[in-house]
Amino acid sequence: MSKTLVLLFHPDIASSHANAALSTAASQIDDVEIFDVQRAYPNGEIDTGAEVHRLLAVDRVVLQYPMQWYATPPILKAWLDAVLTRLFYINYESEGRRLRGMPIMVSVTAGNTPDAYSKGGRNMFTMLELLAPIRATAHRCELTWSNPFIVYRANQLSLDELKTEGARYAEVLKSWIASPEPQEV
Repeated sequence: MSKTLVLLFHPDIASSHANAALSTAASQIDDVEIFDVQRAYPNGEIDTGAEVHRLLAVDRVVLQYPMQWYATPPILKAWLDAVLTRLFYINYESEGRRLRGMPIMVSVTAGNTPDAYSKGGRNMFTMLELLAPIRATAHRCELTWSNPFIVYRANQLSLDELKTEGARYAEVLKSWIASPEPQEV
């Protein structure tokens, strides 16, 4: 079985409902490690060496975060800047090249309804369009993009709906981990 790393980029997981439910569900899966990046680096100063080592020790990676104003939380941007710059610009031959082909998945929560994330919707763009910068980054780093896991109405879900989304996330992760080839959108 492969080792999967879920990097959690929530600015305040203690106040989260949806991301907390998702990370709890994922933590129940064998060979899945959850790492709370915000908790590890509350001041935003990333330990690049530790993060590179963490990535080089796994087979798959998930970036889990809430969509905030159509973008990633600041800690995810800081992590991408620090870690990927080292891996793919400074130490590509010795480190970055080793990640070529690694499957990557995004798990994102959004506060609005699926209809709001459509061409004619309130947010003007689909969620896949809003995820384009992360997908382009994965492509540039030669990571294998997988279908994202998306939870809508994240701050409006009942406890039962949160349990359902957690169970759905666990099933998607298990299937993704077991699949030899990630499915690309």
